[in-house]
Parts: sequence; structure tokens; C-alpha cells
Amino acid sequence: MSGDDKQFMEQIVCEGDIGYLAFTSDEPYVIPLNYAYCNGRILFHCALEGRKLDLIRAHPTVCMAVARQEGHPTPHAGDACDNPFESVLCWGTARVIDDLDERQTILNEFQVRYDTPDHKREPISRERTEKCGAVEIVVTRMTGRKVGGKAKVRWEWEEE
Repeated sequence: MSGDDKQFMEQIVCEGDIGYLAFTSDEPYVIPLNYAYCNGRILFHCALEGRKLDLIRAHPTVCMAVARQEGHPTPHAGDACDNPFESVLCWGTARVIDDLDERQTILNEFQVRYDTPDHKREPISRERTEKCGAVEIVVTRMTGRKVGGKAKVRWEWEEE
């Protein structure tokens, strides 16, 4: 494990558009979501109540997958399949943010990810904070893969 491994994986997570968050429960449950990755944390906004919040409160250990694929799989006619992609799995502990001041801070951190030079987002108001939920996942472990051509790379990082 090296710091470089973590940096490669963080870059993939930072550039990803959608994460697939898996929950621990009596049955498999995975949801797609928009997110922001900031200082070793995955942040997302959500409703104030619902199944994912119930699951987080009951079983806060979660895993999120982020992947990107470079084109379509190529025909391989008996050779090894070449499906170039990069993927990262992030494990961590999720926490529903109930404190309004902390929730407002996290929602504003989430907003920054979607700022563009042409469209700066307004800070989240207290009124909007009261109507929107937020979750923080502290990432404690990451594994990643990059496959393409003959190259196969694996990365690994775990909090010490």
C-alpha cells in the first residue's frame, strides 16, 4: 500500500459522476447517487426520511463503487477480452447529519463539486438546510483496479 495508490483511487472517485452505495441489511440493497468526495469523506444530500437513512442508522458500515469505462468491449475472437475500465470500492462508516449547522456546512461542501466557471452555485440557506438531508461517509478503506490492453493494475489503501 502506498500514498500513490490512494491518490490514484481518489482521483477516480473525484472524477466519477455516479456512485453505487451498498448497505448492510437482511437483503441486498444498492442505490445510485450523486456525491462529492472531500477530505477522505463521501458526501451526499437526500430526503429527510426513507429506507437508506433507516439502513444507515441501523447498519452504518457501507461500501460505494465508482467506475468508468473507456469505450465498449472490443471483439476478442478467443483472445483475452479487452474491456478498458477503472473502478474503485470505498468502505466506510456513514452518518446521517442531524445537526443543522453541520448539515448546512456539508450541503455547501457538496455544492462546490457542481460549481462551474459559468455557473457558481449559491450557498445553501438555513431554510433549504431544514428541508434537505445530508449524509457523510468517512472512508476507511479503498481498493481499485485499472484494466486495459495488457495492463492490469490494482491499488489498495486502508486507514492505519
